[in-house]
Amino acid sequence: HIFLLVSTELICIYNTKNKMCCKETFYKKNDSYSSLFGKYYLKSKGVFIMVEQDTIRLLRECDAGVKMGVSSIDDVMKYVKSERLRKDLTDNREEHCKLDKDLQELLRQYHDDGKEPNPMAKGMSWMKTNMKLVMNESDHTIADLITDGCNMGVKSLNKYLNKYEAADEKSKDICKRLINLEEDMIIQMRQFL
Repeated sequence: HIFLLVSTELICIYNTKNKMCCKETFYKKNDSYSSLFGKYYLKSKGVFIMVEQDTIRLLRECDAGVKMGVSSIDDVMKYVKSERLRKDLTDNREEHCKLDKDLQELLRQYHDDGKEPNPMAKGMSWMKTNMKLVMNESDHTIADLITDGCNMGVKSLNKYLNKYEAADEKSKDICKRLINLEEDMIIQMRQFL
């Protein structure tokens, strides 16, 4: 890609094996450049990032995170003994589902199907959960598993929030809400550890 900045117009020439195959013209609006193919912003000298691509990527990771969270809660629910723990898990699951509705609406706006959790990660989580609960079927074990899962979720989501910095504010807000849900769950689990 070759970017040429001409006053308020940015012209991008796409190169394939030294042959020009496409020319795209961008028009400046505030701090971003828009074209027929999406919205970009200038990150640093000559480096442009596509807002829509980062937005979709961040939403996909949030989608996978919500699905993984709901699945993890479902995996442990039948082993719960304490009514308080059951209520906390149920409430958190419902909050994940509410957030998922907003998330799916944004994904629909971008004509994207979202993302399933990594099958390997999901399988390993299921195995760890079942092995630990077979050996020690207690609320302490459940709180420990949920805390580990939430910590991994918070770490991953913050990584994606930093990685996809060009994402729009709505998708960043969804991600931050999901991080807050995970952090709240970690605090709720402390009494059961």
